[in-house]
Amino acid sequence: MLHATPLITTIAIGLTLAFAFGVIANRFSLPPLVGYLLAGVLVGPFTPGYVAEQDLAAQLAEIGVVLLMFGVGLHFSLQDLLSVRKIAIPGAIVQILSATLLGMGLAHWLGWSAGAGLVFGLALSVASTVVLLRAMQERHLVETERGRIAVGWLIVEDIAMVLALVLLPATAGLMNGAGSDPYWGILAENLLLALGKIVAFVLTMLIVGRRVIPWMLHYMAHTGSRELFRLAVLVIALGTAFGAAELFGVSLALGAFFAGVILSESTLSQHAAKETLPLRDAFAVLFFVSAGMLFDPSILMRDPLPVVATLLIILVGKSIAAYLIVRAFGYGNTSALTVAASLAQIGEFSFILAALGTELELLPTEGRDLIIAGAILSILLNPLLFAAVDRVLGRHAPPEGESAAPDETPTRLAIPATELTDHIVLVGHGDFGVALRNRLRAADVPLLVIESEEDTVEALREEGVEAIAGNAADPELVAAANLGAARCLVVAIPDGYEAGQVVEQGRAIDSALPIIARARSDEAVEHLEALGADTVVLDRNEVAAAIANLALKKTRRPGPSAKTT
Repeated sequence: MLHATPLITTIAIGLTLAFAFGVIANRFSLPPLVGYLLAGVLVGPFTPGYVAEQDLAAQLAEIGVVLLMFGVGLHFSLQDLLSVRKIAIPGAIVQILSATLLGMGLAHWLGWSAGAGLVFGLALSVASTVVLLRAMQERHLVETERGRIAVGWLIVEDIAMVLALVLLPATAGLMNGAGSDPYWGILAENLLLALGKIVAFVLTMLIVGRRVIPWMLHYMAHTGSRELFRLAVLVIALGTAFGAAELFGVSLALGAFFAGVILSESTLSQHAAKETLPLRDAFAVLFFVSAGMLFDPSILMRDPLPVVATLLIILVGKSIAAYLIVRAFGYGNTSALTVAASLAQIGEFSFILAALGTELELLPTEGRDLIIAGAILSILLNPLLFAAVDRVLGRHAPPEGESAAPDETPTRLAIPATELTDHIVLVGHGDFGVALRNRLRAADVPLLVIESEEDTVEALREEGVEAIAGNAADPELVAAANLGAARCLVVAIPDGYEAGQVVEQGRAIDSALPIIARARSDEAVEHLEALGADTVVLDRNEVAAAIANLALKKTRRPGPSAKTT
């Protein structure tokens, strides 16, 4: 039966083991990604027991790559990059060069070719988006200056790796040893042809895609069908990637990335990202499982010194380079240590580069194993490195009442505290907030809105409504909202988990604060009440009650067929 349905078997066993090991990793405060990789190792050909279908796993992983790159494009923010461009762009370039040179040095010591060293070094130079963002979000650093530097740095690394994925196939022959004079002419021709195809694809996306993709998405949004909207997003991601490969000869990854970039300009981009997130996560899991299947664990015993050397490049070499670069640009110790710790790991792009390098016969299988071993070990150790940085920064924090050292740049601009009192604090605006705002305005009750979408916050401020952009669970933001003097806290976030965090934070600040929350399920009601909400409004109950009251008040209007006396 297992051999009759290899696709279903591969997906079922891969996801089941990934889930099991992901839960175990999470239990030990490690990224679930570690569990996914270990699940792949378990079903790979180098460990005893069941061996998953590698060809199918590779194809499923390709879909994962497409959706991952689409997600990278969706979250690509030129504005965020430009805000830290003076350090992120040169810093990332210098750090990539330094890590690549270190990787090439190790490759030379191992007797590999220059091409193998280049691929190996590039794979060690780029950090994992998943791991970096998770570490930043856990510490509420995404909105800080050091967080923006790290994310901007990562964006530059991602762009550099996209270019590497495009250029490697065109230069593979040269790096494999074909260095005769006639070959240089062929190489130049291939490079020009590849660059020409890329330029043609980019122009097509800017001229045609920039109009068609947002129009298509807005049209589907106006149909009111969530299913069709979700399908439209997937068609844009996969269709653009496939079309880019078939019509222009560029990689699926590049096509998906540009589809995401074009779509990110649409006002519906955040909604599109949320709709595709479950499928993207599922295939990303299969991508990591597939990467784990390629890993031969025996390399840990067979070649321990190269494994340790690879790990030292990732944890020490990259960190020192990043630290020195940030300090050289005049930033303080806090920013330098944070950026250094956040980049001390490798992940998705490293696996993609390793797979491509092996496919092009540039990178030996030993190099691929070292990259995967370095990824698994660095992801395991990265939380410990961050914990050490947190301890160092905490130990050297200035005493209460004293200012920071002059060379320390502020992590972010201080959020000014509101002067409102006896006001209502609304967390999460949306359509619900419009109706509530109109009611409170009619009653002359002051309102303060906390909203994560900066566009919504700007629109509210233009209308004269006081609003703060950010995460309502952030202690600094909560202090700015002056909950201690508020009349009531209204939590309108539809997601029960996020709403629970806000309710818990509000209750911890003021045990007497009235808290009203919104829920969409009975389970969410129980969850929010357990965390301290005084009243939880269940959407369906309130809508049903309002409609029932209206229906009971209605009487049939006299008409031609009505009998009147």
